[in-house]
Amino acid sequence: MSRPFTNTSSLILPAALLAALLLTTACGKSKEANAAAPQAMPVNVQTATAQKVDDSTDYVATLKSRDSAVVMPQVEGIITQIFVHSGERVTSGAPMMQIDPAKQQAAVKSQVSATAAQVAQVKWAQQNYDRVNGLANAGVVSKQDLDQARANLDAAQAQLHSLDAQVSEQQVQLHYYKVVAPRAGMVGDVPVRVGDRVVTTSTLTTVDRPGSLEAYIYVPIEKSAQLKINLPVQIVDASGSSLAASRITFISPQVDTATQTVLVKATIANSNDSLRTAQFIRARVVWSSQEKPVVPVVAVSRIGGLYFAFVAEPDHKGGYVVHQKPLQIGQIVGNNYVVLDGVKPGDKVVVSGTQFLIDGVPVVPRESSS
Repeated sequence: MSRPFTNTSSLILPAALLAALLLTTACGKSKEANAAAPQAMPVNVQTATAQKVDDSTDYVATLKSRDSAVVMPQVEGIITQIFVHSGERVTSGAPMMQIDPAKQQAAVKSQVSATAAQVAQVKWAQQNYDRVNGLANAGVVSKQDLDQARANLDAAQAQLHSLDAQVSEQQVQLHYYKVVAPRAGMVGDVPVRVGDRVVTTSTLTTVDRPGSLEAYIYVPIEKSAQLKINLPVQIVDASGSSLAASRITFISPQVDTATQTVLVKATIANSNDSLRTAQFIRARVVWSSQEKPVVPVVAVSRIGGLYFAFVAEPDHKGGYVVHQKPLQIGQIVGNNYVVLDGVKPGDKVVVSGTQFLIDGVPVVPRESSS
């Protein structure tokens, strides 16, 4: 019996094709797996740190001298001389201005003349009384005549005392026509000129004694509940640098009806004379201080009015991935944002290449020094 013929080459070929197909499929899966596993991106990070941050509000305040005297005349008249100029230092009692005293001098002279006439009247009444008294003792005149002479003498003396008082009053008034410095200090602005007529309500100038000032701060009524004595106050310049430090020393019990604000005062030491009376300054009232994390400004992105930052966090494989965190930010301190919510101290905040990142991408964080 003869065996049937078998073509072995036809069996080998399909097996080879199957093996090649399986190898190709395995290589494709390996490539897909490699393509599905992205490489970790190196990024620079900074660790968020906590800093002491002040909860504060800036207000425009006015400086006033605690030792400032407003010079006003006590009499009316025309200014004939001005002896001082703005910025000059004067001593107490130094002449500052002269108001025309001619009318007052005439009044004093008239009173002096009237007083002299009354002196003569008193002398005559005294002589008449002495004469009548002698006659009364001799029984020549009645007691009634003696009483009348005594009454005339008393009236003349009383009139003389009244005239003396009027002369003194007019001389004091004459003294007021020369305006003198009420204290030692620096002369302020002099708004009047020679020839101006002034009244008792006119402001001639001011005299400020060098030293401490008071900041008048007007706080809106909405913040008045937070006001308290000894609350810190900082006087700052336009760049925010501190010029002086103080504390609230006075809180008004009343509200300004026109502005709906509460007046508070803070004493400002002005040892180097860098501040001036009536100067407008920026007063920063510090309501409270607390520890808050800060992150670099370059790490924060703004999208649709909201703020975000990428934070590198450990994953379950022992590496790091980034997550985009929404932030609630506060004020800027130097080159950092104060973060009120969204980042905590110790978080690794990405500070470079954030435009190439998406949420969940693996990264290799490298600590940055700046």
